[in-house]
Amino acid sequence: MTHTPAHRAEPDTGSRHLALLFVGLMLSMLLAALNQTVLSTALPTIVGELNGVDEMLWVITAYILASTIMMPVYGKLGDLMGRKPLLLGAILVFMAGSVVGALAGTIEVLIAARAIQGLGGGGLIILSQAAIADVVPARERGKYMGVMGGVFAVASVAGPLLGGWFTEGPGWRWVFWINIPLGLLALAGAVLFLKLPRHRGRPRLDVGGMVLLAVATTCLVLFATWGGGRYAWTDPVVLGLIAGTLVTGAAFVAVERRTAEPIIPMHLFRERNFVLTTVAGLLTGVGMFGALGYLPTYLQMVFGVDATTSGLLMVPMMGTLLVTSVLAGRAVSRTGRYKWLPVAGSVVVAVAMGLLSTLTPEQGVWHVCLYIALLGLGLGLSMQVLVLIVQNTFPLRQVGTATAANNFFRQIGATLGSGVVGSVFAGRLADLLAERLPAGALEGGAGGANSLTPAVVASLPEALQDPIVSSYNDALTPIYLWIVPLGLLAAALLCFVAEKPLATTIEKDVEPEALAEGDLVVTADAPGDGPAAPRVDGGDDEERDAGDPREDPAALVPTSSTR
Repeated sequence: MTHTPAHRAEPDTGSRHLALLFVGLMLSMLLAALNQTVLSTALPTIVGELNGVDEMLWVITAYILASTIMMPVYGKLGDLMGRKPLLLGAILVFMAGSVVGALAGTIEVLIAARAIQGLGGGGLIILSQAAIADVVPARERGKYMGVMGGVFAVASVAGPLLGGWFTEGPGWRWVFWINIPLGLLALAGAVLFLKLPRHRGRPRLDVGGMVLLAVATTCLVLFATWGGGRYAWTDPVVLGLIAGTLVTGAAFVAVERRTAEPIIPMHLFRERNFVLTTVAGLLTGVGMFGALGYLPTYLQMVFGVDATTSGLLMVPMMGTLLVTSVLAGRAVSRTGRYKWLPVAGSVVVAVAMGLLSTLTPEQGVWHVCLYIALLGLGLGLSMQVLVLIVQNTFPLRQVGTATAANNFFRQIGATLGSGVVGSVFAGRLADLLAERLPAGALEGGAGGANSLTPAVVASLPEALQDPIVSSYNDALTPIYLWIVPLGLLAAALLCFVAEKPLATTIEKDVEPEALAEGDLVVTADAPGDGPAAPRVDGGDDEERDAGDPREDPAALVPTSSTR
């Protein structure tokens, strides 16, 4: 077949178009990142007003579950049909979910709205990360991925601050309405700035794989969330969900081995680096979302700060995450070395979790700020580098699929972290409140345990405040200690990553969407940059089953004369 040669854009037009493209992608990532953090400070008030404190974890879990299921779908379809139209669709679906959330009158409608948001949100991050790989070589991609990590850092503070300000000002429903102008801005950026490769041909959809993956993921999350809380581990409901997870998971693997265009190809798991970084990302996701999802609620309930202040108290984590993410990305681009960064980051995350487990109501708030700053340092060293390792392992035509698969398992970890931590936290909190409060103490004017908000707790007599505060603290902080081994295990696994040289060129086998000068930037000005080696087209499954050497994962690693 004829291969489109690598183009080197003129420095002025190439840099300008790449900058505009990057701005468009950052707008989409900011929309998704803010959505994951803006609810954190508003959530105690929201669930209290909607009488759904016992369903609080589902407000978080519904979004993560829906976005997790959609990630591999967006990744595969992006590889098959191009990423721009999918990104536009994802933004529109996300905005629709935001409208439903803003109008929600019950906790059930709010949970449904979060699920709709997740259906769109699953594509925002994946498509943005993969689109960068379309135009920036792996060697230069580190600094761009570092800035993308900085977007999450900014959102980790801007989100809680906005959530607190809306809650205390115009009302918590603006937590959802704010996504409409932001979504319109992201749409404009995608339409005007994104000039990405366009893929010819009609994609073959893996419908069976999509359905089985959705069922297996849902069963997994439900049994992890309900087990030991709403239902005993030996309850037929939990046992049925475990069986459903195993059966549909096995069926999914069987289907993926035979379908023409699997959404998670099984050959990905033959690459050691993919397996190691994926498992490490899953473990990190458990710790990150398990810790951060309930920390603002902890700050409001235990330390008595308002919603806005609890957002401000997340600034130390944002600062360290932003700085280390950007510096780590630049260090990778400058030196080409990256293995030590996620190893060190995972160890730092484990240390931070251990320190968070020691928190007590008697300590100063500065202890919390110091510990989450350390957590941000660890996350900044590892999260974006893990994505870069995965993208450097596979050719461009599989970057979206591989990135999505890696993020899928990371989100599985996030879902399990939010679900399990939330379930254990809610169960422990209910038991401790029942044990430490006089019978009927929260009935009547207080509205009951399910209607507890920071304002309600502040209005109670000190004799009731103290047991509530101690119950929140003792229900959450011991869980952080259980997360410590996960960080240490992630660090141990990443020690076995093979530090392959980062590619300095991009190989194209698709037609560009726009051929105007400067619309595509596909090479890096790295020292010793040379022409890309020809890459063989993927073919179909019949050819691979017949012994096509392309099935060998080693043959799938992008190559250039500089590697």
